[in-house]
Order: sequence, then C-alpha cells, then structure tokens
Amino acid sequence: MNTQVSTKMKILKPASDVFEAIVNPEKIGNFWFSRSSEGWEQGKIITLSYDEYNAQGDIKVLKVVENKEIVFSWGEDGQETVVNIKLIELDHSTTIIEVNESGLKEDDPEIVNKMMGQKEGWVYTLTCLKGYLENGVNTLRASLIH
Repeated sequence: MNTQVSTKMKILKPASDVFEAIVNPEKIGNFWFSRSSEGWEQGKIITLSYDEYNAQGDIKVLKVVENKEIVFSWGEDGQETVVNIKLIELDHSTTIIEVNESGLKEDDPEIVNKMMGQKEGWVYTLTCLKGYLENGVNTLRASLIH
C-alpha cells in the first residue's frame, strides 16, 4: 500500500511569495500555525505553535531551495514523517504548490484514518495559504472543527 499523502493547489502568486509565506515566521501565522520560532533554514529545528490548541511541536528542516522546495520531518518519536513541499512557478504570477508527506507506517491499524487526516490537513492548509496570499484573508487558520 502506498502511504504517501499528496496534495496540490494553484496559487495566483509568484513562487517567491508562496515560499516566503511558509519560511518567514512573521507570515506563517496568517494561514497555518500561530507562530514559528524562527526562519526556516536547512539544518534548523523550528518550534511551531498553535495557540488555539495550546500545542506546539518541533520540525527539523532537512532541505531548503529558495522559491522551489522545502523538506522537513515532524512527528513523535518512531512516527516521524517527511514532508516535501515543491513550488512550481508557471509564470510570474502563478505557482503550483505540491505537498507530499511520506513515512506513515503501512502496518499501523489506524493508517487509513491517519492518511485521511493528513490529506484533510494539507488541503485545509493550502486553502488557507491561497486565501491569505490571493485575498489577504488571515482568519481561516484554526477554524476547522473535528
């Protein structure tokens, strides 16, 4: 069974704007986490916080190619996954963002629920990113109810 979760979305902004929204701690709170401890650079461990849920977690930034790719790992010990975010600029005003998350354990009895949860999370995150970058909407994040 392929346990990779993939999500793509078109955003009507240049890749540099999309990239900056993710790696810049002053911008990430407009669409995803409440805050990021610092700018995302290869080799850094970043703490991401969700004030609304009184939660935080660390990610390890594995690779950064400016305006093109961000790779990080996250998750609890023994359950870490790797997220690869690719930015494909179609022209100077349109970018395809593709998120692939791998490493979910095929033998996990909750694998289907975990995959569905991750897919839902990425679709929601990219929708919030699109709303923020294209229309300045920064009130969507942390609105999904489970």
